[in-house]
Amino acid sequence: MAAESAAVEFRIDRRSGVATYLQIVQQTKQALRLGVLEPGDRLPTAREVVEATAINPNTVLKAYRELEREGLVEARRGLGTFVRRALGGAPDATAADAPLRTELTDWARRARAAGLERDDVGALFTAVLDSTYGRYRTNGMNGTNGTDSAGRSHEGDQER
Repeated sequence: MAAESAAVEFRIDRRSGVATYLQIVQQTKQALRLGVLEPGDRLPTAREVVEATAINPNTVLKAYRELEREGLVEARRGLGTFVRRALGGAPDATAADAPLRTELTDWARRARAAGLERDDVGALFTAVLDSTYGRYRTNGMNGTNGTDSAGRSHEGDQER
């Protein structure tokens, strides 16, 4: 009996300017942070992703190899690609995030009612994140291990 894929659907935005394989990597990481994917879950097969998104199978495999290189998933010959570890905070982070998610959902509804488009909301949210967490910069990065010249880690900062 084949293992069932986790409930994750990749959405590819061909106008975003972000490489397709990176969109899959980013969406997988987001699913890990939100608890949609958990250790032991099987990712959709390359064939399933191709059928759902009409992208090249090699693109899916490139994304999965990147996730494997980062230690987030592992390929099991003949069985599929499985999540190795979660991202984010404590195991009960989803429960702890519930009040914040409710507030953010209410805010997004108000923004939509006020006439903001999805891209407007995304830009506004990114600006707030940048001012709160600091903006990711490539200058000062040594380019080898995700740390800057002071040794501070910036791994994952691009997705924030």
